[in-house]
Amino acid sequence: MFSLAKPPLFTRLHKARNVLIAGAGGGFDVFAGIPLGVALRNEGKLVHYASLSFSDLERLDLDAWIEPGLAAVEPETSGEDAYFPERELARFLGDTVYAFPRTGVRPLRSAYRTIIEKHSIDAVVLVDGGTDILLRGDEQHLGTPTEDMTSLAAVAGVDGVVKIVTSLGFGIDAHHGVCHAHVLENLAALDKQGAYLGALSIPSDSFEARAYTTAVQQAQDATPLSPSIVNGQIAASLRGEFGNVRFTTRTEGSELFVNPLMGVYFSVDLDALARGVHYLPALEKTRTAFDVALAIEEYRESTDERRPKRALPH
Repeated sequence: MFSLAKPPLFTRLHKARNVLIAGAGGGFDVFAGIPLGVALRNEGKLVHYASLSFSDLERLDLDAWIEPGLAAVEPETSGEDAYFPERELARFLGDTVYAFPRTGVRPLRSAYRTIIEKHSIDAVVLVDGGTDILLRGDEQHLGTPTEDMTSLAAVAGVDGVVKIVTSLGFGIDAHHGVCHAHVLENLAALDKQGAYLGALSIPSDSFEARAYTTAVQQAQDATPLSPSIVNGQIAASLRGEFGNVRFTTRTEGSELFVNPLMGVYFSVDLDALARGVHYLPALEKTRTAFDVALAIEEYRESTDERRPKRALPH
């Protein structure tokens, strides 16, 4: 039983002592886990961070690699300077951030198991910047599913830990064609199964929000040519901004809709979410990101099942 007085997300994590927060969709996604990580640390838990990396990890020194599919990025790790979200997070935290190269499900699952064993992890939280990780496969558009679904499938096959998915940045994926009425429909279906862990707003006037907005700003300053559009919008929402907020030239030509819903965590049970993704079993034996993308494409071509896109009525 859950209680209004204790958010289900934190109730599910109550007994965990060592928590791994991992960016599901790659790049700056892991930054969306900072508010949650700060709150968990304030509860006395040990929090570790990992990210499916879009950076050029081949430039890392050999001693940064724990195994072929897992690197430990430190604040002073050498590597790409123009775009290296994992190092920017490591510098903000003053701690190690693990980086996964873009692979298929099997190598990524091996890397997760290594971290879990190394740090006695008892809970894994996959964090998505946006909401496309919550899509089942029968929607009109899936956003950018390759990395999200690789992460979801990899962690779904790990036993012995609490597993949660949380998304931050509701509405952002409209840019990639995601229908957010479908996102809400999917959350309702998970709620029927007892797998929806609720919506949790990050208070703008909180230590967690200040830590997050500071980290995002530092990362933007360090990567001025490729700042995170997703986290930039979420950070703007936590400053109380609204509408077509400009913070980078990368959004020129687009009309943004920054709003308070972007600062809300929507959380679900990971295993239940994974069971509802129609094509996830087809990813099980993949070894490369190309394998994953091809399997998703083949699934989409093999079925005409699509829920009609609809607008939110209000």
